[in-house]
Amino acid sequence: MADLLGFVLSGLVSGALYALLATGLVLSYSASGLFNFAHGATAFLCALAFYELHSGLGWPAVPVALLVVAGFAPGLGWALDRLMFRKLARVGPTAQITATIGLLVALPAAGLWVVELLTDAGVPGVLPAENQFGLPGIGPSPARSWQPVAGVGVDSDQLITWVATAAAAAGLWVLLRHTRLGLRLRAAVDDRGLTELRGISADRLSSVAWMLASGLAGLAGVLAGPLLGLSAHDYTLFLFVSATAAVLGRFASVPVAFAAGLGLGVVQNLVAGYASFAERVTGFRTAVPFLILFAGLLVLARRQRTAGVAVADAPPADHLAGASWRRRWGAWSVAGLLAGLALYTVTTPFWSGLLAQGLALGLVFMSITVVTGLGAMVSLAQAAFVTGAALVAGLLMGHGWPFVLALLAGTGAAALLGALVALPALRLGGGRSLALATLALAFLADQVLFQLGWLRNGDAGWALPRPVVGPVDLGDDRAFGVTVLVLVALACWGLTALRDSSWGRAVLAVRSAPAAAMASGVSVVRTQLLLFAVSAGLAGFGGVLYASYNTRVTATDFTAMTGLVWLAVVVAAGVRRPQYAVVAGLVYALAPHVLSEWVTSSAHLPVILFGLAGLALANDPDGYVAAVPLRLAARRRRRLDAAEAVGPEEGGGTAAEGVGAAGVVGAATATATVPMARPATAPPGPPAPAAADVRNAPDEPDPPANPNARHSPHSPHSPHSPYALELRGVWAGYDGGSVLRGVDLGVRAGEILAVLGPNGAGKSTACRLAAGALAAARGTVHLGGRDVTRHGAVRRARAGVLLAPEGRGVFPALSVEDNLALHLGHPDERACVYERFPRLAARRRTPAGALSGGEQQLLALAPLLQRPPRVLVADEPSLGLAPRVVNEVYALLGELRATGTALLLVEEKAAEILGVADTVAYLADGRVQWCGPRAEVEADLLTEAYLGVRA
Repeated sequence: MADLLGFVLSGLVSGALYALLATGLVLSYSASGLFNFAHGATAFLCALAFYELHSGLGWPAVPVALLVVAGFAPGLGWALDRLMFRKLARVGPTAQITATIGLLVALPAAGLWVVELLTDAGVPGVLPAENQFGLPGIGPSPARSWQPVAGVGVDSDQLITWVATAAAAAGLWVLLRHTRLGLRLRAAVDDRGLTELRGISADRLSSVAWMLASGLAGLAGVLAGPLLGLSAHDYTLFLFVSATAAVLGRFASVPVAFAAGLGLGVVQNLVAGYASFAERVTGFRTAVPFLILFAGLLVLARRQRTAGVAVADAPPADHLAGASWRRRWGAWSVAGLLAGLALYTVTTPFWSGLLAQGLALGLVFMSITVVTGLGAMVSLAQAAFVTGAALVAGLLMGHGWPFVLALLAGTGAAALLGALVALPALRLGGGRSLALATLALAFLADQVLFQLGWLRNGDAGWALPRPVVGPVDLGDDRAFGVTVLVLVALACWGLTALRDSSWGRAVLAVRSAPAAAMASGVSVVRTQLLLFAVSAGLAGFGGVLYASYNTRVTATDFTAMTGLVWLAVVVAAGVRRPQYAVVAGLVYALAPHVLSEWVTSSAHLPVILFGLAGLALANDPDGYVAAVPLRLAARRRRRLDAAEAVGPEEGGGTAAEGVGAAGVVGAATATATVPMARPATAPPGPPAPAAADVRNAPDEPDPPANPNARHSPHSPHSPHSPYALELRGVWAGYDGGSVLRGVDLGVRAGEILAVLGPNGAGKSTACRLAAGALAAARGTVHLGGRDVTRHGAVRRARAGVLLAPEGRGVFPALSVEDNLALHLGHPDERACVYERFPRLAARRRTPAGALSGGEQQLLALAPLLQRPPRVLVADEPSLGLAPRVVNEVYALLGELRATGTALLLVEEKAAEILGVADTVAYLADGRVQWCGPRAEVEADLLTEAYLGVRA
């Protein structure tokens, strides 16, 4: 019993650290959508700062700990969010993962480099920091020990860890559950976009979340000093173990992640203490968390699977498509010839050897081009494929096989290992889950598979002597380099041909739209499995050549952590083309020696630069090499656009005259464009709606005009009163395509403007643009006569523009009470809502996602009666509701109109909306085809406009 209690208590120490790190991972991921691979590096940096200030400079432990945890760590989180994470939230998942891996590499190296510089400068009190162990903690040093139960010991460091973790958990719970800031943080976690539509800055909440997450990492780093020492590798491993707890919490639940972290530490200790079978499997005990991580990913992915999800990381346009061979390959061919000549002319044997190493690494890096650049799948197991192939080749050569056969066998073994990794990992889809799964399998291979005695051959490893092939002695680095250069050229040609083949097109189809690919007869699983196998085989082929450069390979030459650095280097250069991978290999091999030769002898600066290259992905998500042709193509495009713009100006002033003529013709004929209303006698008001067709012409300027053609007699205001919300000639769309083409709309206070139109007409786009969730490419947006075109969703919401988005504008994971509290801070206001809507009062503690569709819509609209917005933009407010609930919703909208709120309602159910609308606008093909009073709309003509047939 004493043994069990001892295992549990000691497991709770590591479990507490796992819990702190996992909680920070969940907070940062929920706020920004980024899985921070550098979370452990933040903990290491804080542990380093605590060690130098306390042990080196002699500052008191508790004040230093408070300074690091409450000052340095949150400041680091805030800075990283402002400089990097906000930009990363807008790029693809590959760049996100790689950039945080670059940060994982750069942060520890930066901290150690600062210590090295201070030591070289002779600053007193600075201690050597790399790989220091047995460090003092916050408590007394040496730690005091007690025995609360016979045979069970507890020391002061463990006690402080438990108390500090419990205090952090309690403080975080109070913050999230009992403060307005915590409520807003939980809302941002639930739906970031809706948070901004409610006037709450998601960017500021993201900064707060990153500061909290970094503070928790800093606390874990300070507390872990006596346990882990100062080893960046150990802190990174600790981070990946804690990721298991974050996975169990589904990257959303802080309490579950915290509890899972505690339980993980206990389970790990119990396995180490009681799993006697593990003694026969080398490395099994340390591999337990990664087994749990992989199993958790598989189980949770099965529950969360969805079909038809397209990959967001779409490939960029190929600006050289259709270009001549000379333009596509000329520069690369010249560079290859120069490299071959350099091996035998201008380079010394040392530099020619490095050049050969870089070319061999280029082959390995091309495997990342295959799986990530072509397939959009982030694999963190490439180093495991290299190790497996090299060990198999060494094993076979040790049994008398020739080099070429051993090379081919190692390549086949790597391809087989890649297929075995892919079989379960591909069940997870892509992105973060696949990356974590392949990383877990890579760690399992490092700690279990490659520890098998017959495979690793002890610490000495296997000899891989380079062969003599005919007259060519590959033992000469120059001959070896030229041979690898030829293989690199063949691999580049082969991968390009593969990309342009029918199989390559199938891979691109699977990458872009798996459901559509399946409908076309393409097997998604078979395609991805084959892609993984090809990638792993190529990694193994290059890995055997790279290992043969040193003529020997061991099981620790290429660890999973090495593979992380490789990925950062390749993606930072450019992962879309095999040529970029060759550049990345040369940079990886040559840069450290170039820097040590001409800049500094420190080994930390090259690591920092490799990490910063990953960070640059926030600005250039396709890589720094790939950015060159993209910028050149953009420059050519700007020159062409400028040349085209000059042409019409030289033609004289006929354009303006054409506009005037078109205006006259359009004004006379536009009422026939869409037969929704008779050109009947209209009440006095602004100009006729027909002019909208003229202003909507795509190639003509859009003069300001009064948007609505006539004013409804139901409005309490004069037809000449200013518009509460007005769109003037707005153009907007997505990814460079126009959806709205010169739309003019306006709605006054106390008026309901109904916007009708078929699917794809641009109605939802108009709603998003009015609320600031989408920027206008041209035209202006006015609120109460003031230009707010450049204001985003947050500023417009604070100015009184509220968007009720399509579906339900509620936070599903928050309770009814919490949803109301986001709008109505005072309890008396919420009490009025409950009194008006007893159904909501009866379910105030129920998550909003568990309500019926009608109840959710009432929850979204009910608080507006207490605080009416200036403008309400509602997109399909009756979508999916029963007729009785629709009537109730429209009654609420009528009450809002009576309070003076201007309402812009988008509906496809024309019959219902016409019963409450004052003014009706018809949208088709992104243009306002007609706009006028409700009384002029005829039902049968409206049916013809929608369906093309008379009612």
